[in-house]
Amino acid sequence: GINAEYMGRTTGEMFIKGGLSGIDLNKHTTKYDVQGKLVRPVQGITLPESQGTVCAAVFVLAMSVFIPFAFAFHKDTLAVARLLEYLSAALTITIASFMGFADDVLDLRWRHKIPLPFLATIPLLTVYHATGKETGVMVPRIAQGLLGDHLELGVLFYIFLLCLAVACTHTINIYAGVNGLEVGQSVVIALSVMILNIVQLHRIPVEYEEYREQHVQSLVLVMPFLAVSLALWRLNWFPAKAFPGDTYCYFAGMTLATICIVGHFSKTMVLFLIPQAFNSVYSVPQLFKSIGIPQPRHRMPAFEPALGIVKNSYCELRPEELPAAGKAVFWVLKTFKLAQVLPPDNNGTVCVSNLTLINLVLYWFGPCREDILCMRLLALQMFCSCICFGARFGIASYLFDVVL
Repeated sequence: GINAEYMGRTTGEMFIKGGLSGIDLNKHTTKYDVQGKLVRPVQGITLPESQGTVCAAVFVLAMSVFIPFAFAFHKDTLAVARLLEYLSAALTITIASFMGFADDVLDLRWRHKIPLPFLATIPLLTVYHATGKETGVMVPRIAQGLLGDHLELGVLFYIFLLCLAVACTHTINIYAGVNGLEVGQSVVIALSVMILNIVQLHRIPVEYEEYREQHVQSLVLVMPFLAVSLALWRLNWFPAKAFPGDTYCYFAGMTLATICIVGHFSKTMVLFLIPQAFNSVYSVPQLFKSIGIPQPRHRMPAFEPALGIVKNSYCELRPEELPAAGKAVFWVLKTFKLAQVLPPDNNGTVCVSNLTLINLVLYWFGPCREDILCMRLLALQMFCSCICFGARFGIASYLFDVVL
């Protein structure tokens, strides 16, 4: 973590000289006109972008250095299988980080971005299959009469893991736009995973050695990830001194996916990602052009220079011109107050707050300073982690015969 922060502070100028830089729009240091509108081209303090590259590099190097200490003195079959799993995890995370850096440099289109995590996950899943890992799930008591106590999914399980890797990567990527949020959400999830692993090592009896080893392996991966993420979080916290870039989103998403695959708690990881999943589903009407809700270039919150606070950003539309699906979405958003809808102007044009969880929180709880907004969003992330623990260690015992 110390190395990551030191490298982040000392390599920033190199990234700026290389063209990997950006301007923080929601700050007093960025130029706005007298009406409070952003002046274009944007004028402000240039900050280094793609600092997730530093985190990923330090993480991979730390994993490489750890290998001799963990595996050099163990030559049994189980140790070799663990080494293969560890190396495949390192390779998967490295490939994903490289793809993220390529995205930062080349600014890839979404149709090119989406399949990239599929390709990065192949080494890990290949080793997962070769070492004969489980591809089934426990069946709840209520369905055991029909399906038995264990359901073998086979290739469907691998498809689920591939989709989980894609979801982890891209849901973190689109849940962004506030200083500290991309890294902060990853830190909260990583802390939740670390707590889960520690609790499981205390809960699982010694005779279940394989299950205990899975959580040890997961813990070995999550601790260095948490260390480098905390270092970047300090630099990215309000007011930001650096931006994580797409590299960090790819790195963080794939690392979390890898950790849950290695630790065999993929369903628990889905619950940890409730805010990210909600944000993705909530964004769908703007992401699919066929629905008709416009998507501006930036959906991040707007800035009020006079007060130094962030507020809702909006898209403009004419409800009567929307297709049937768009009209239905607009009615739901307006009726159930899931978006702020301003009164129409003389031309019938309506302003609707952009469909992100960030804007929804601003609508429900009001404008605030950027760091306060980030803390509200991270508090929501922590609350969802608590719900996950309640489901994992409470509700699950009523649904399943055995809960490890």
